[in-house]
Amino acid sequence: VQLQASGGGLVQAGDSLRLSCTASRRTFSNNGMAWFRQAPGKEREFGAGISWNGASTVYADSMKGRFTISRDNAKNTVYLQMNNLKLEDTAVYYCAASVAALAGPGSVYRYWGQGTQVTVSS
Repeated sequence: VQLQASGGGLVQAGDSLRLSCTASRRTFSNNGMAWFRQAPGKEREFGAGISWNGASTVYADSMKGRFTISRDNAKNTVYLQMNNLKLEDTAVYYCAASVAALAGPGSVYRYWGQGTQVTVSS
């Protein structure tokens, strides 16, 4: 396993969670990183991306304003801070490493984590 996602769980609407994605066996400090999610019965969708140095981020409209992606290259870890969670945020969240220095919805992703479940209840 090269990308390990963690931090998911069962929370109530309005709560916060922070997901982590830690790389092992190799560094991704030169790669753009992203979070995707897949809700039940839906296709996996891009959520947020961050450039190799953290200087550039991009968000899907569904995550904009409530979620923040960040990274700590010294720890080989990418984070997704999720605030004010809503029922529709329920999904399996995946981290992925881009083959390039940037990470956006149109980027090519070669490495994927195993996913972490986030369930939001009312």
